[in-house]
Amino acid sequence: MSREQQMKHKLSRRSFMKSSSAAGLSVVGSQLALPALAQSDLPDPASVLADISIEKYVREDYRKLYGMSDAKPLWDPAKDWIRNADWDRVRSELAGTSVRFAIGAADTESAAEGLAPFEALSGIKVELVPIPDESMYDKVVAEFISGNASFDALQFFSPWLGDFAAPGFLHPLQDFADKWKLPLDDFYDTYRLNYGYFNGQMYGIPFDCDIQMVHLRKKFVEDVLGGPIDKASSVPSYDELIRLSAELNHVAPGVSGIGLMLAPGFWSTYTWEHISAQAGMMLFDENWEPIFNGDAGMKGLEIILQLAKNANPGHAGAGWPENRAAWLGGQVATNISWQDSGTQAMRPDQSQIVGDFVTIYEPRIEGGRFAPPNIAGSTSCVSASASNAEGAFLMLAFLTTASIMAMNEANANGVAPGYRSVLTNPNLQEVSQPAKVWADSLEHAWCAPRIPGAFAIEQAIGNEINRAVVGQISAREALDNAAAAVRRIMSDNGFYAGSDPVDYASLAPGLYVGEGKPLPF
Repeated sequence: MSREQQMKHKLSRRSFMKSSSAAGLSVVGSQLALPALAQSDLPDPASVLADISIEKYVREDYRKLYGMSDAKPLWDPAKDWIRNADWDRVRSELAGTSVRFAIGAADTESAAEGLAPFEALSGIKVELVPIPDESMYDKVVAEFISGNASFDALQFFSPWLGDFAAPGFLHPLQDFADKWKLPLDDFYDTYRLNYGYFNGQMYGIPFDCDIQMVHLRKKFVEDVLGGPIDKASSVPSYDELIRLSAELNHVAPGVSGIGLMLAPGFWSTYTWEHISAQAGMMLFDENWEPIFNGDAGMKGLEIILQLAKNANPGHAGAGWPENRAAWLGGQVATNISWQDSGTQAMRPDQSQIVGDFVTIYEPRIEGGRFAPPNIAGSTSCVSASASNAEGAFLMLAFLTTASIMAMNEANANGVAPGYRSVLTNPNLQEVSQPAKVWADSLEHAWCAPRIPGAFAIEQAIGNEINRAVVGQISAREALDNAAAAVRRIMSDNGFYAGSDPVDYASLAPGLYVGEGKPLPF
């Protein structure tokens, strides 16, 4: 599969969500479209901020369904950067300047609408630089290498962070974050460290903050259990999930025991990482040698092969769009997927299982650990060659602010918040079923390192796992083959040559943030 085909497959997750959610903030989009104003006639910031509201941003049908209103905020105003930023100072220093923002071509219109309030608040004009989704990586790299990128800022798939940061393509952001008081302490550590920092330097602001979770159909599972589901104890282990999914396989016509994403490439990798992390798996040792083909990685793959016996038809070719359709269409009794499978299942226009599902705490593995996986996601960065780096930073801080990210979640559009103040908000938890378990889980999250070659590594591992899933090779052969392939990719990206492009110790704190913490249940 070419890189162009790979990224078309990757980006289908967000593009699919965009096409299936008619009125949400699919990138940053809103229903608010203010004109860009000159410095001399900028509106009062309070009036602009008042319009960045639940009544203006969240879909009317969803507001009515869950009684959402501005009287019940989904975020903490004290932690919402746009409510506390010094817009008068921003205007005095930067009004009349412009920022060039690289954006997927399909999202240009919604981005323009969503950025109008930022222009009104700051006096900074945003010029969008559309890039075809399927060629985003190659186009961005080519412009970076030229030394004269056509954009100041961009948002991208978080595994690319190492590819862009290691060669010096990104602008350090810590000074801007300090100056403008970005509430970095409100981000969960896993997102702040993995989507924001590389080699000890801040280069990004977390944007789409994903986690994978386990979801159950209530009626089917409660019939087997003989009573209500307890989110922590009803399915305490992957052994129990194997047993449960087998009992539920074909429990009703067209219903499989479990939904799995095991298509070649990163889809299989994500499912394997999800489970193997619970067994204690780490991808590398402190010298960047691959170690994922050890006992923990093997345990994860063996569990996958057991679960696959009860999985959805076509699971060996399934990615997120196929998994989402099966889950929301009621075709699987349990499911391993992203958190948004829990929020979207609440929405009648998206789901046929409203009221008949629950998201649970991660099942455990004996001898392992509780390590819910922070997988995929995206980050926001500024180009090292930006002509207006500070303006670009301010724009990205606006787009990722707590209130806008909370309303993304309320719109169930798949763009996930990474803030404690949002996910622990009782009003947000009323409109996002997984939010309480999600928030608790993030304090223990596992994440793959964002290093040069990370996406190629995900592709290589997943291709071998898929071969084991379809019976071409054994589990042992799959992981050994993958380890050899990963070592070659690492070598091609400058590792093992005496001066690694990133120090392992600088990334280690973000790879598992749950060490020594008490369990949330």
